[in-house]
Amino acid sequence: MTNLAERPSHTVSAAASGTWRLGDLTVNRIGFGAMRLPQTGEALIPDAVPRDREQAIGVLRRAVELGVNHIDTAAFYFSPLRSANELINRALAPYRDDLVIATKVGPGRDRSGEWEDHARTPERLRAQVEENLRQLGRDHLDVVNLRIVGPDSIAERFGALAELREAGLIRHLGLSNITPAHLAEARAIAPVVCVQNMYGIGMRPDQDAFVRACGEQGIAFVPFYAVAGSGRQGGATASEPEEILAVARAHRVAPAQVRIAWTLRRGPHVLAIPGTGDPAHLESNVAAGGLRLTDDDLTLLEAAHHRMG
Repeated sequence: MTNLAERPSHTVSAAASGTWRLGDLTVNRIGFGAMRLPQTGEALIPDAVPRDREQAIGVLRRAVELGVNHIDTAAFYFSPLRSANELINRALAPYRDDLVIATKVGPGRDRSGEWEDHARTPERLRAQVEENLRQLGRDHLDVVNLRIVGPDSIAERFGALAELREAGLIRHLGLSNITPAHLAEARAIAPVVCVQNMYGIGMRPDQDAFVRACGEQGIAFVPFYAVAGSGRQGGATASEPEEILAVARAHRVAPAQVRIAWTLRRGPHVLAIPGTGDPAHLESNVAAGGLRLTDDDLTLLEAAHHRMG
């Protein structure tokens, strides 16, 4: 039985989670999501409380020290005083050759933090790509995910990003908040290296088949809110089900670590991107990549997954 609590979590590298290739880029399967970085408390709201700048920079640098080489971000991750992209730039530039930064386009927020209509034209999507380039201080973006809302065709939007990929501004393309039909539509236009959908224990078990299908096609599945669950951008708030607590007690780890470890067991193509602005939580999240769940653990958690979903 793995007992991560008996050893300092900083001894567990993100490499313990294994690796996956996003196109020609190899990443450790434990990454870092930057949504929570610019503020404390709820993210993606106009009056978010800015996080201490040095703490945020320290968390990013510590993540890289712990072997994290896959960071998920977006230009719309910001609080009144902090931008996730600019924090990443300040903390990590000049960037290591093995560091993969994935961002997303489609949604947008104005300067006050209020949401705007999704970008649907090639001109607006290019403007969002160029804004990410500016904020990150890059001449190209490693991975750009097109995030969408609704069932409409994505051909024109994804085609616009494919043209930017051909122009050298984007290395690889992904999709977020999509259906299998969207994935098929996009793959007819250009290669897709990853899919980002909401997914976790007890959250959207209807996605199970899609998760497997992505693996069969060699596409990474990158779930968001895998730890926060129904708390979403507000963070984990609900009490945990007894099944998760029982597994956590057995391994002497935090429930969030159980959730991350379960995510990684959904397939070798599944990547975890837990986010935090807290140094202790960061080390705990990374250490979850070394947690080995037993068959009995997985049976218990699977029951919870379908009971809660």
